Amino acid sequence: METLYSAVAVLAAYLIGSLSFAVIVSRVMGLSDPRTYGSGNPGATNVLRSGSKKAAIFTLVLDALKGYVPVLLVDRFGEAFGMGVGTVALVGLAAFLGHLWPVFFRFQGGKGVATAAGVLFGFQPLLGLATLATWLIIAFFFRYSSLASIVSAVFAPFYQLLIWGGGPIAGVVALMGLLLLWRHTPNIQKLMAGTESKLGQKAAPAAHPPAPHGHAKHGGRHPQHRR
Repeated sequence: METLYSAVAVLAAYLIGSLSFAVIVSRVMGLSDPRTYGSGNPGATNVLRSGSKKAAIFTLVLDALKGYVPVLLVDRFGEAFGMGVGTVALVGLAAFLGHLWPVFFRFQGGKGVATAAGVLFGFQPLLGLATLATWLIIAFFFRYSSLASIVSAVFAPFYQLLIWGGGPIAGVVALMGLLLLWRHTPNIQKLMAGTESKLGQKAAPAAHPPAPHGHAKHGGRHPQHRR
């Protein structure tokens, strides 16, 4: 029975993670789809390029909460249903994977920085704070959100191992770090080429924006969204 509870918790976390709040918030606030401008990434940083700080803040908070809340709930109440630290770790990973590959958005999601941060805070608040401090320091001095995210992704597993040790949590933190680095491969290339956008820089149209419904070309077929 404990296995069933764990499976349900992991599935629920994935479905919650699949809610792409960058797209949802933009639609609710009457803004352009974040997949049609800037980097084309459905995340808070790209929403900020729309010029709406309020939308970016809502996106950031909601994306973080969808990683934090499932972990917190299982950590606080899961023991009564036989769910231990292993399930807590898997729930955090599921929420993160839901953001990267959301079932509600054709498995094409964002890079997962805010959701990963929420998961880290759920695992261990001090781990979340240490990683957030790392992000803020790099972002403040260099003005690159992507660079701050990359450095934070590298440091988070070391914080976990050095202070709290190994185990399932450490494994998930390391895996999320590797996936974040992989998702930031285009940003790494832009940073090396000196073409990466800085924080607050105005948006440019995405290279291949999704065609609006009813106005698609190429025989009426809609091109795939780029993220």
